[in-house]
Amino acid sequence: MTTLTDRPHTALVVIDVQNGVVGDAHDRDRVVANIAALVDRARVAGVPVVWVQHRAEHLPADSEPWQIVPELTRRDGEPLVHKTYGDSFEGTDLEQVLAAARVGRLIVTGAQTDACVRSTLHGAFTRGYDVTLVADAHTTEDLSAYGAPPPAQVIAHTNLYWGFQSAPGRTAGTVDTADVDFDATVPA
Repeated sequence: MTTLTDRPHTALVVIDVQNGVVGDAHDRDRVVANIAALVDRARVAGVPVVWVQHRAEHLPADSEPWQIVPELTRRDGEPLVHKTYGDSFEGTDLEQVLAAARVGRLIVTGAQTDACVRSTLHGAFTRGYDVTLVADAHTTEDLSAYGAPPPAQVIAHTNLYWGFQSAPGRTAGTVDTADVDFDATVPA
């Protein structure tokens, strides 16, 4: 149960699924398809979909690389959070968006696993949210040339360790797309 007071609702958070972020990502098409399925299911369930969009030197605002991938469409009224740091909470209005919707539980998807997804998972958890990572709905590019493990190992490791996170009054865990339950209060 979240440590946030009067926050009974869940939100689906879609982090940085932008052309310039996932263009060369591991298993891109399957991951984007899983995210699209989750967005559809969240909408049917009346669960807010919160979109996060990163801006950086290689992702200038309004450029083609900055755009959300064409397979995903944000609806009018769905919150869009612009960020410039890895953690989607840092220097953004994400906390205010979630508080206004009385959200205390996050279902997290997106990219990149070893950067913005990981930072946001930890940022949310330390702020008191229950945080579920969708194990087959996040990805990263191959950074092994810079000393990182291959992307499949980065993803597998993140899924492994997030499944064992714990802290007083909060829950964490992983779940596959097919098993996401937007009504559950604790990860499956």
